Amino acid sequence: MALLISLSFSSQAQRINGELVMKHISFLSSDELGGRGTSTAEEIKAAAYIAREFKGMELQPKGTSAYYYDFDYTYNAKVHDTSTIGLKVKRGRNVLGYIDNGRKETVVIGAHYDHLGYGYDHNSMDPNPIGKIHNGADDNASGVAGVIELARYFSSNGITENYNFLFMTFSGEELGLIGSKKWCENPTYPLSNINYMINLDMIGRYEADKKLLIYGVGTSAEWISNIEKVNKTFAIKYDSAGIGPSDQTSFYLKNIPALHFFTGQHNDYHKPSDDISKVNVAGEAKILELIIDLVYQLDNKPKLGFLKTRDAESTKMSFKVTLGIMPDYIFDGKGLRLDGVSDNKPAAKAGLQAGDIIVQINETNINDIQDYMKLLNTFKKGDNATIIFLRENEKLSTQVEF
Repeated sequence: MALLISLSFSSQAQRINGELVMKHISFLSSDELGGRGTSTAEEIKAAAYIAREFKGMELQPKGTSAYYYDFDYTYNAKVHDTSTIGLKVKRGRNVLGYIDNGRKETVVIGAHYDHLGYGYDHNSMDPNPIGKIHNGADDNASGVAGVIELARYFSSNGITENYNFLFMTFSGEELGLIGSKKWCENPTYPLSNINYMINLDMIGRYEADKKLLIYGVGTSAEWISNIEKVNKTFAIKYDSAGIGPSDQTSFYLKNIPALHFFTGQHNDYHKPSDDISKVNVAGEAKILELIIDLVYQLDNKPKLGFLKTRDAESTKMSFKVTLGIMPDYIFDGKGLRLDGVSDNKPAAKAGLQAGDIIVQINETNINDIQDYMKLLNTFKKGDNATIIFLRENEKLSTQVEF
């Protein structure tokens, strides 16, 4: 069925093979891969699949052991099971492949391939996640499939670009960007020779009536103007911050210009229902086409200049409470629009629904997600608040207990 679906758009994408993208997402998000929990046997299967793809394209290995970059990290044992406690050391595995065009500098294209496994890591949005496979088709089999397909294109296009390419898939992102951090701390390629990094995280749910979100455009003065020159397809919402909730952050912190392509949150985020049947492969193919166009737009230009940006507020805060909502990061109206509401969390108990727009909490106006995060940081468990929100243009209010 997946192949039949892809036939409807394969003729439209001249350089991207939608059938191959679907094939990669299908395998990586299958029950056989068990949700690709960090350091699990199923994640190792996913790593082997990616490495075989890179080898078949004759990419050069750039790991510490062939295509693999193994690293140790410390974790709370209860993240992985319920029978042990205390800190343990586990091993993660990134997968790297390199196209050597004989140039001094390199473009990095990456994505994380780990996900939530069977729900033991406490990151699931499902009210009873333990033992359920979190297949992660959008998060982030979609991004990994994009990396593999871009690697196939750039390795077989018969063109010698003015930059080399390093394709990277990271382990441990869901536990705190661990794999990308580890590599940036001890890289197998000189960081000083990296021109820029493009991160693909959740690019599988594009909807034509919504905007494509690109984080990190403030990390170089050249980003927006060059994206605008090649974009003929998307309405785009730009976010300047270099620090964000995915692996581009690790490269930004090493003074490397970095972007993150993202098609937005949805009700299946971090739930077992994030399945391949809901992925828009045709939309993903168009995003990959845009990335190819951007790479070529920058191909004859000098190395990008790096800029420091404002930090995303969410990275500075440690919240004592949660409302249990999924913000619409692409919404550019006034207020905080809800893409989803988690069952049995404060927002759901207060009657909030997907599509509601929070405009005020107590006496504080909520103009955007940053206002919300600043205010949320002031609450503690047991506090009460009045929430003013819009539902189909009607202003309503509700009481919430954190």
